[in-house]
Amino acid sequence: MIDQLTVFLENSEGRLAKLCRALADADINMKALTIADTTEYGVVRIICDDAERARDYLDQKGYRAMVTKVTAIEVPNRPGGLADLLGVLDDLDIPVEYGYCFSTAGDRAVDILKIRIASEASKAVFKLEESGFRVLTQKDL
Repeated sequence: MIDQLTVFLENSEGRLAKLCRALADADINMKALTIADTTEYGVVRIICDDAERARDYLDQKGYRAMVTKVTAIEVPNRPGGLADLLGVLDDLDIPVEYGYCFSTAGDRAVDILKIRIASEASKAVFKLEESGFRVLTQKDL
């Protein structure tokens, strides 16, 4: 399991740029970012080098931020890599709340998954590793 920074932003011009600038000013390196939005606000999910320090800094700057545990899995960077991963979880009836991917150098990619039920995450990690997937830690990123 790794830490994910989640930030709630108003849907207004320039807010994302200001958030990214604030993280840069705090010397936080972002490795992945995804945004889900509604008409009024956006949910920004970030994988960074120190999510807790980032949250604390953003709290001081008036942002609404929290740290969430997610699972990071290394998969083959090819068609079907994610499908194979999700097939293992589906066979276990483990629900995925949301997910996103990012590529790394070479033939590997990283899939970030939020497993809905925390107690299921441990079972998922064991089964994924047993199936040949590499579950990553914060240090691996």
